[in-house]
Amino acid sequence: MDEEYDVIVLGTGLTECILSGLLSVEGKKVLHMDRNDYYGGETASLNLTQLYRKFRSNQEPPAELGRDRDYAIDLVSKFIIASGELTKMLVHTDVTRYLEFKQIAGSFVYRDGKISKVPSTELEAVKSPLMGLFEKRRAKKFFEFLQNWKEDDPATHAGLDLDKDSMKTVYEKFGLEPGTQDFIGHAMALHLDDDYITKPARPTYERIVLYTSSMARYGKSPYIYPLYGLGELPQSFARLSAIYGGTYMLDKKVDEIVLDSNGNFFGVRCGDETVRAKQVVGDPSYFGAGENGGKVRVVEEKKVVRAICLLKHPIPGTDDSDSVQLIIPQNQVQRHNDIYIAMVSSTHNVCAKDIYVAIVSTIVETDKPELEIAPGIGLLGPVYDKFVSVSPVYVPVANGQQDQIYITRSYDATSHFETVVDDVNDVWRRMIGSDLVLKKREVAVEE
Repeated sequence: MDEEYDVIVLGTGLTECILSGLLSVEGKKVLHMDRNDYYGGETASLNLTQLYRKFRSNQEPPAELGRDRDYAIDLVSKFIIASGELTKMLVHTDVTRYLEFKQIAGSFVYRDGKISKVPSTELEAVKSPLMGLFEKRRAKKFFEFLQNWKEDDPATHAGLDLDKDSMKTVYEKFGLEPGTQDFIGHAMALHLDDDYITKPARPTYERIVLYTSSMARYGKSPYIYPLYGLGELPQSFARLSAIYGGTYMLDKKVDEIVLDSNGNFFGVRCGDETVRAKQVVGDPSYFGAGENGGKVRVVEEKKVVRAICLLKHPIPGTDDSDSVQLIIPQNQVQRHNDIYIAMVSSTHNVCAKDIYVAIVSTIVETDKPELEIAPGIGLLGPVYDKFVSVSPVYVPVANGQQDQIYITRSYDATSHFETVVDDVNDVWRRMIGSDLVLKKREVAVEE
């Protein structure tokens, strides 16, 4: 503990572990610490006993659920977009050598009281029950427009400027109905709410192209998922960091973030020892309001409610899929934020045979958060058991460049990792002073 490091990383959530691995590959001398005796933080995967004890104190799990070793249940619900930024980070760092992936079987959207598969090509749009005959023709033209767009060929632009025209203008250009806009904006572009409609269309265009290219890569859905649960991701980045000389300490309580006389980061105190470093990265729990100078704040209007549900059947209406991403656009249930459902099963080595694990999540809008996820719970069919949590969303109060304290953001309600990657890129840019540049390779995925 007497050594000096380039960077100390606090917490082993996925965001922190990605940064730890990337910084180690960059040649930084990294010390990574966690107060817990397991990897993953908020993105940990728990066995059955750990799950029941976390939510039910000392209650033992029912014997009929099977063995502890068969379970790795995620605390948050996130899938990996096949062509997305996290995939690029995995292949850039070669972390894929420690992981096996499996496709998520289907991507669905809730519309007009029914669950339907999300169309992602002109052919699927024509067959989709989400639209009537004339709307299918309009949607087909919209998808053709996206597919054929060439930046340097104005003939493919249909008179639109993606950097100036709003997404509302694009939708109107093709005459798309509000319901069609719903599943395109929320189930394909993965926007959290409808604020995107009045903004320039470029980001939404790029998100839809990402979705369709990810869908085309493996076929069934645009998502992949690590066997044995999300907890495998932070552990794999931890292995990467260790290979490049990073040092890990679990079950290490952090007593104080030590600052110098100018208020800048100096080191971390654990008991009577203080380890020094030039910079520190940490999850918000190490810098809470009233703790270590109050370096984070709660986003007052944002709390995330999650329900981990154990089922004995696949979700009705999803073609008996062993895994799904299901989005309920906010307009369908008179809300401002979407409801997300992510389900996996024993085929992903996260639970016993004939058990399914579904996580329902959304941003809290009222003082009765559990009622807010009721529309999602209602789509699951009979629920064997349910574990509900409400988590505040924390963000740093400063960018860290003055005091060299870089704090990550809390995990949001989405069931994909793109917002996590945005946070990684943001912290990297602030720490290093330049953008993170990633190599392109392929990820091997089990059918």
